[in-house]
Amino acid sequence: MVTDTIADYLTRIRNASRAGHRVVEIPASNLKKEITKILFDQGYILSYKFVDDKVQGTIKIALKYDKMTKDPVIKNIQRISKPGLRKYASNENLPRVLNGLGIAIVSTSHGVMTSKQAKAENVGGEVLCYVY
Repeated sequence: MVTDTIADYLTRIRNASRAGHRVVEIPASNLKKEITKILFDQGYILSYKFVDDKVQGTIKIALKYDKMTKDPVIKNIQRISKPGLRKYASNENLPRVLNGLGIAIVSTSHGVMTSKQAKAENVGGEVLCYVY
């Protein structure tokens, strides 16, 4: 049993990209699906597919690598808000990752979005993770 499913999701992506795997399969949830859509929209993953078996379903993520150096596009992906210590930020205090080169994924009352989108919509929320 996994107590922090988001940390498990991020760790599976981190480990698969460092090992050079093309595809990683992750048990699905609605929050994980939203994070996957954000990673795709921001260009950190190549593609994704939601496989719906009648139980929980899985997410198949095709990881993206640099064509020349074969390095993974996701250099680091780290969990910020944990079940034991939640991290919240108001719209004025939303984090910038690597001076805007990375993204912070935030869970707000308007849904899951990047910190730039949350700042544009003038909402704060729980800072889930940093990706760069």
